[in-house]
Amino acid sequence: MNWDYDQPFTLAVTVEPHHIDALDHTRNTHYVEWCMEAAWAHTSALGLGPEEYRRLDRAMALTHAEYDYLKATQSGDELLVGTWITQWIGKIKMIRRLQIHCQRTGDTVFRGHLEFVCIEISSGLPKRPPKAFIERYGQALVSNA
Repeated sequence: MNWDYDQPFTLAVTVEPHHIDALDHTRNTHYVEWCMEAAWAHTSALGLGPEEYRRLDRAMALTHAEYDYLKATQSGDELLVGTWITQWIGKIKMIRRLQIHCQRTGDTVFRGHLEFVCIEISSGLPKRPPKAFIERYGQALVSNA
């Protein structure tokens, strides 16, 4: 598989009939859902799931998203969603990249660029990330970004 960065965290999904739109292609919203599922699974694998977020009163909140829908997929297609943390900016902002491959065709069918800012959950205000965020997200930062 030709990934944009080395060693992605991956999530496998299968396009089901209920994911299909009127044009017999996967509905765009499902790509976004799968990306968010992959991002949460990656975050949880790093030991920063929802419980840890609440305990620390911190979260990485989505502030900006860009998506490129490159090729259509169809019912029955098996997809692999890859994700990476590619940047920490100003010690408060994080960039996550996503890429979806179709196993049937070998093609990249989708790319995403997500920007997050660390917030204090109780106030909703931007705050510096706690040490646990810097350590755990930092260990996942890709070196070839």
